[in-house]
Order: sequence, then structure tokens, then C-alpha cells
Amino acid sequence: MCGIVGYAGHRQALDVVLEGLSRLEYRGYDSAGIAVIAGGKIAWAKRAGKLGNLTSALAESPPLPGMVGLGHTRWATHGAPTDPNAHPHTDCGGHLAVVHNGIIENFADLRDELEARGHIMTSETDTELVAHLLEDELAGTWPGAGPADRQSAEPGPAGGWPSDGWPADAAGPPRPAAGSLAAGMRAVCQRLDGTFTLVAVDIRDPDVVVGARRNSPLVVGRGHGENFLASDVAAFISFTKEAIEIGQDQVAEIRADSVEVTNFDGSPAQVRDFVVDWDAAAAEKAGFKWFMTKEIAEQPRAIADALVGRVDRDGLLVLDEMRLSDEELRGVDKIVVLACGTSFHAGLIAKYAIEHWCKIPCEVELASEFRYSDPILTRSTLVIAISQSGETLDTLMAVRHAREQRSRVLAVCNVKGSSIPRESDAVVYTHAGPEMAVASTKAFLTQLISCYVVALYLAQVQGTMFADEIGAVLDDLRTMPAAVEEILELMEPVREVARQLAGERCVLFLGRHVGFPVALEGALKLKELAYMHAEGFAAGELKHGPIALIEPGLPVVVVVPPPSQLPVLHDKIVSNIQEIRARGARTIVIAERGDARVMPFADTLIELPVVPSLMQPLVATVPLQVFACELADAKGHDVDQPRNLAKSVTVE
Repeated sequence: MCGIVGYAGHRQALDVVLEGLSRLEYRGYDSAGIAVIAGGKIAWAKRAGKLGNLTSALAESPPLPGMVGLGHTRWATHGAPTDPNAHPHTDCGGHLAVVHNGIIENFADLRDELEARGHIMTSETDTELVAHLLEDELAGTWPGAGPADRQSAEPGPAGGWPSDGWPADAAGPPRPAAGSLAAGMRAVCQRLDGTFTLVAVDIRDPDVVVGARRNSPLVVGRGHGENFLASDVAAFISFTKEAIEIGQDQVAEIRADSVEVTNFDGSPAQVRDFVVDWDAAAAEKAGFKWFMTKEIAEQPRAIADALVGRVDRDGLLVLDEMRLSDEELRGVDKIVVLACGTSFHAGLIAKYAIEHWCKIPCEVELASEFRYSDPILTRSTLVIAISQSGETLDTLMAVRHAREQRSRVLAVCNVKGSSIPRESDAVVYTHAGPEMAVASTKAFLTQLISCYVVALYLAQVQGTMFADEIGAVLDDLRTMPAAVEEILELMEPVREVARQLAGERCVLFLGRHVGFPVALEGALKLKELAYMHAEGFAAGELKHGPIALIEPGLPVVVVVPPPSQLPVLHDKIVSNIQEIRARGARTIVIAERGDARVMPFADTLIELPVVPSLMQPLVATVPLQVFACELADAKGHDVDQPRNLAKSVTVE
């Protein structure tokens, strides 16, 4: 989940790397660090806490001119978020610096081995051992570059910028051949178990940055007279939109004028170029206080973009990438949706649409639990994997398990060039653009739109809907941007009630049908941002236990089904509202405009535009996003960077 930037080019590496880190801080903000090579020396600095702590420390020292460098923002796994555990980490001789995203599972055995050979560790991390493994791997090529230099070990817990971050023998012996750092990286990676992206620099080859990946994101940005390595294209979007996918078990070497990619065995790797379809302005706050408020406001446009290009000249639905034939899809007799977190809630809603339109049984599974439940998968099972980043490791591993069982996989994803789309048989991109806030908003709504498109596509192929029926649903979907725009203009009462509830300790959420996953999503947002106890329940389960939680004054948010489309469920949930209100609950009711039945029982009524029942989550979710954001802000929390969280979960 960490953010990584590497740079080789004609600009000052310090400036480029810090800008990249500022765009990647959503991936982790427990600590940050940077290393730059110049004049045969390596300078580094690292600080616990958010990136601002590092930039403040750097501002107190003179800038270091250097055109090659790397940087890191950390989400802590091995070791607490302290200065010594922050990245980068160095070898005993101080010749190289390494940053890392992921978990090295055989860390303990490797650390014991290294310490037995005399290496001195200065942190609790699994990352540091990679620097020492590289040191040993390269020592045979450069005598004196290994543990013999450990008397110049990393000075002090917080590093130095620039003078006390230089090792005593910084220049080191000359390198006899270019590319040896990459060769060393390939050798070291073959000794590592687990999940990792590694990026390293070495003063003995001062023009190169080397990166490697296994089950963790890494992408190359290709510029003019400069190249970039990063865990996300956001890091270099200000400089170039041209990118290269780095595949599984591959090593990339970037210099100012070249990019070379090899497999871990040293053979040339096949790579694929792609162009990023958004610009740097999309990753700025544009006058909003929080990225989250900006991204909530962007949802009408995001929904519209998610629907662009879905119909061909013949009026047939098309997906972004399709490597499955109609015959294969007609043979599908079961669908399994795999996802985590907010994406899981999108999958729960997708189930209703898939089964209603396609008449195919659909299961929705938490990707993190899927492999361990002995799932029944066959060649006729279609797995739909939903992931905003395309790098969610639990989901990626579940996808790989499904492919091992010969099931087909269709990905719903926002990020081009990411792992899950590359390893799938078909892809629908959500086209949401960058989502910088950790709590997902526009990614969720565009995942819903994309899942509806997938369901309609399957109905088209399997013949469970007529063309005019599919067209009518698409017409309804095209009205959703305006519906979301309408609800956004009516959010001040939601903000007001959120501010009133800032002192509460608990909020419950209830829903029926597609409103139940909406209730789960509303509760998750409140947990993420306001650090409050929040639970979502299916309203029909209320009398089976949860009603015991109701006490005078307890806020309960209720998502009400449309009365004309789901009259039986509507009547039942009105009864639920009466039950909790009779026990003193404070009811915050989200209902369709004109729903007179619920008005007498709502302490606060939030009215929604009238939309088809399957599409109500697109409008009902928005007030819950605003509610959580405003309540967290009222509590004084950092809305964009909630504690203990990161945007992309790239470790299991």
C-alpha cells in the first residue's frame, strides 16, 4: 500500500520525487523518505508521520543537486511508524538505498542469515534486509563493497540531509560493468517469498534506478530525456502520460535516455505501452477543502464517462477488452463476484441486477476469504473481480485461484495497466479518473454503472433480454448523472444533521433489497472517516437481534425502497421505522421524493429523485458519503487520510 517514486532524467530529482510523493501520499502516510545521488554520493532523509514532516526537515538544509533519486510514503507492516523504520534503507557500506511496498514472508530466516554473516540491522523492517542481500550479491563483483564496510553503517535513526547521510566511503570502488545492480536485484528477488515492489539506487552506478515487482504494482513513465518508476501513474502525470506496464516477476532499469525490462531469469521481457487518459489537473483539489468533497462533486461527470462508448454502431453493448467468445459466455451457468470493502458492496448490488436481467445464479464473496472456503468453480463459472486499483492483493490472489480452476474472469477496474485487468479474460474500465481520497466515492458509483453494463452485456449474449429492453435500461442509466447532480444540490440538510451528531458514539444503518448494501456502505464510510461505531443491517433482520441496540436518541439511518416499485418491501420497512422510533431512536430517513408514508416517522427526511429501483443506490449513496465526510470534518479528522488506512490494499 506504500507509494514509491523513482526518477532518472534532466530535472532535479528532489523536486520530482517530492511532487510524486505528494500525489501518492493517499497510499500510505505513516512516514516518508527520499534519497538522491549526486557527485558520487548518496544523500537521504526520512521522517515518521505525514509527508509534511519530511518536507519541513528538508527545508532546513541546503538542497542537493542530483538527477537520480527515489522516494517512499509508508503504510507500516513490519515495524512501527518511526524514523528508523521509515524508507529508504541502506546497506552496511552505505552504497545503495532501497524502498519497498509489500511483505517479505521469509523475512525472519533471511534476517537471521544476514546477521550471522555480520550484517548490522538498524530497523525492524523486512525492507532493510533487501539492501543487505543486494550488498552481498554485489560484493563478489566489487571487492570491499559488502559487510567489510559496515563500520560506516547508516548514521542515526532519522538519516541526514545532506552531510550526515553520506557514508564514510561514499564513492566506493568503481563498477566494472553497467547493469549489475539489475542483475543483483534479479538474484535477490528469486530468494524472496511474498509480495513486493522494490526500487533501488547505487552510487556505483549513479545514472540508473532499478525496480522489481511481484504481486505489487509498479509502472514506468516514459518521458523525453527522463524516465520514472512508480507504484501509480499519479506520481508522474505532471511530466508524461506515456507509461509501460511492468509484469509479474520483472525488473525494470530506467536511465534518463532508456528503459530496459527483463524477467527475473534475465531474459528480455515483453511489455505493453499505454497512455494515461487523465491529466494532472484531475489530481488537484480545485478549490475544495478535501479531495473527498471534490470527488463527491465529480460523480455526475464520472457516471457519464463510465457510460461513454458502451454501444457500437449496430446498437450492441461492448466492453473495453474482450477475450471471451459469445459461445463461451452463453455457456456460463454461475457467476461469482469477488471484491473487498466498498467494491464488495458494489458486488452485492450487482447481484440483484445480474440475477434480474440475466437469470443466472450469482454469488458475492469477500475476496480475502474466497480461496480458503473451498469454492466450487468450473469452466462454466464466470468470475467478476471488482477492484478500483486493480492491485488489491486479496482480489488478485482470488482471481489467480479462479483461473487455476479454469474459470473465466471479467475485471471491473479503474486503473489501466494494473494487474487484475492484465490477468483477466475481459475488462470493463470504470473511467472514474484518479480518486485521491482514501474513502471511495466516485469509484463506487462507477463500479455500479460498470456492473450494470456487464449484466446487460451478459443478458444480450445469453438472450435473456430483448434489444429494446436493454436500450430502455441504458436510457435510464443515462439519466443518472442528472439525478446525482440533483441530489448534490440538496445536501445542506445532510451536512447540518451530520454536524449535530458529531458528539454521538454510534450510528446504525438499515436497508432492504439494494438498500441493504447501501446501508453497509454508509456504515463503512462512517467507520473509515469518523472513527465511530457504525453498523449496517438488513432491516428484516432487525427483530432477530439488532433491535436490542436501540436506545433513546440513537441515530438510525434508514434507506427506504421506492413505494411504487417495491411496495411490499416499502410497507415492511415503514413498520421497521415505527418499531425503532417507538423505542426512542432518532430516525434519519432517505426516501423517494413524495413518499408520504414515511414522513410522519422521520425526524430528518432526505428526499431522493425518482429513479428505477435497481438504480436507487446511485442516488441513495450520495447523502451517506456527504454525511460521513461532514461528520468527520466536524470532529476535526483528516477526511482524505483517515488513520491506519491506505487507498490500495496491496498486502494480504
